[in-house]
Parts: sequence; structure tokens; C-alpha cells
Amino acid sequence: MVAVLKIRQYRWSDLDAVWTLHQIGLAQVGLLPGDGVYYDDDFPRISEVYLADRGDFLIGEVAGFGIVAMGGLRRVDEETAEMCRLRVHPGHQRRGYGGQIMAALEQRAGQLGYSLLRGDTTLQQVAAVELYRKSGWRELRREVRGNTVVLYGEKRLNAEVPRLFNR
Repeated sequence: MVAVLKIRQYRWSDLDAVWTLHQIGLAQVGLLPGDGVYYDDDFPRISEVYLADRGDFLIGEVAGFGIVAMGGLRRVDEETAEMCRLRVHPGHQRRGYGGQIMAALEQRAGQLGYSLLRGDTTLQQVAAVELYRKSGWRELRREVRGNTVVLYGEKRLNAEVPRLFNR
């Protein structure tokens, strides 16, 4: 039985747990400081970078374990937000928590008035690549940074999906 993931907005007291989850998530796929992909300057300023600038930062908690998932929305322009910092603790992966955080972020982006989401991941993050694919994101381009291939993608929110069958 999969434990229930409770999703809520970030608060300042979450910083240490969020920072640890970030480091664990990237180390799991071999990403480390100085590799040209890893960055962390937004963590001490989550309230400023995300919450105070028409974005959001969501936390996923499981009773008895604390914070096991997270993800953020960062404003790019009036119509576009970047989905970033999507992480699930390795001990809690393959339970649908990443999809729940992604769905909550997509819903929140729509509530904030965005029509387009952008994001990136790396080829090493196989589960993330599959999650984006299953969630209807489209790949825009790939970029090599050091030994890492970064994939950039986007998803239109509230896009009209063509009907396959007419009645």
C-alpha cells in the first residue's frame, strides 16, 4: 500500500529538508557541484525567487517520513513559468509522488495565469524524462554540458486537444 502524499506550500522551516532532498536527488544520478548542470543559488531565497514573484514551491510529505517530494514554479514572463526542482527521495520513488507534484504544479501554474510551462532535465534522470513524456510535455532541444545531456521541454496549459472521434 502506497502512503498518502500530502502536498502543501513551502515554508521557511522546510529549507534544511528541501536542501537535503535536492542534494540526494542529484547525487543519485551523478550530478555534482561544478559539473555545469548543478546549481543551488535559489535555495536560500525560495520565498523571494518563487513565492514572491508569481511562482510557487510545493512540498510533498508522507506521515512518518516528512518531506519526500518537492517542486517549484518560477516566473519567466507573463505567460510562461519554469517548472523546476522536481525531486522525489529515492526511498519513495515509483509510487506516483513525482506525478502528483507535477500535476499540482501544472494546476497551480494555471491558477497563476500561465499558459506555458518550460522545464529541463537530464538524460541521467530517466524517471523524470519518462514523467515529462507521459505528462504531455514536448522536447524542444538538447544541449551537452560537460558529460551531461540536458533536455529542454515545454507544455501548453489548457491547450485544446483535437478530438479523435466526432459524434
